[in-house]
Amino acid sequence: MPPAGAMPTGEPPLPVGEDVEAIQGRSPWYLAYLRLRRNKVAIGFGVLFIVIVIFCLAAPLWSHLVAKTGPNDNHLTDQITIGGEKTFVVAPNGIPLGPGLHAKFLLGADDNGRDVMVRLMYGGRTSIYIGVMAAFITTFLAVALGLLAGYYRGWPDSVISRVLDLIWAFPVLLLGIALGTALAVGGLKIGPLEIPPDSLWIPIGIIGFVYVPYMARPIRGEVLALREKEFVEAAVAQGKGPIRIMFTELLPNLVSTIIVFFTLNIANNMLLEAALSFLGAGVKPPNASWGTMIADGEDRLITAPHLTIVPGLMIVLTVLALNVFGDGLRDALNPKAKLRMDQ
Repeated sequence: MPPAGAMPTGEPPLPVGEDVEAIQGRSPWYLAYLRLRRNKVAIGFGVLFIVIVIFCLAAPLWSHLVAKTGPNDNHLTDQITIGGEKTFVVAPNGIPLGPGLHAKFLLGADDNGRDVMVRLMYGGRTSIYIGVMAAFITTFLAVALGLLAGYYRGWPDSVISRVLDLIWAFPVLLLGIALGTALAVGGLKIGPLEIPPDSLWIPIGIIGFVYVPYMARPIRGEVLALREKEFVEAAVAQGKGPIRIMFTELLPNLVSTIIVFFTLNIANNMLLEAALSFLGAGVKPPNASWGTMIADGEDRLITAPHLTIVPGLMIVLTVLALNVFGDGLRDALNPKAKLRMDQ
């Protein structure tokens, strides 16, 4: 006989004060929380992402209280005191100040004498903002198209699927470059809606659009499977209309999938934004992003490597944190995953 309070057949013991009936009666979201809490690596990387976000949100404080300069302020001919001697922020030979030499220029300066630390923080705000907003656009379009195609099937499914296949046929980066280059000239104008070419909504819209098939197709597949379940047939028998069934019966069953896709999509969006900005088809100067900072420092890779290493490292850490946390979230929301109840 197993000891009191332990799960039979070799399952890990329950926490003190919990019984089998109490755990079995928990909601799926609570069980997912328990699974996620046990994944210390995913929790750690989730905390890392939060720290990065707080770091970027603190950009105005650092800019005004410490660096006393903005992300686009030029200090090309300014001098600072290091070790009792006057030193140019950008030397006469064009080499900018390195990191760790002055409290105000903690991460050094770039070719124009702009504070790298300040630009890194403001650039992070831009990169994360683009990643999150593009993820919202992708999620909205993908869920709408996936629900319509999976529920109605027939010709709506055929039309939507062929459009998604057409977008899918283009490599994401090439399609993003093509759209970014085309919209960089005159911006976007659709009726009364007019977006200037230097607006952040241009890369947001492009990135949100090109990733729609990668999320819509799996959602469509899940809707096709859910469409045959008994609870949908019961809803039809009760006289519920298609819209009500999609929103009250199907959509709640897709929430866990949507959450995981949304989290992982932010990381993909940030990588694509960095690539587009590096190639000149994303964020436009003077706006700072981690991608534009890497592009600005490309010519100084030998003499001033910090200009590319610092923003590149921030991209790696942010994307790694989101991917690891997203994988942990996926495992936690998987109802087939084994749940360890011991603390």
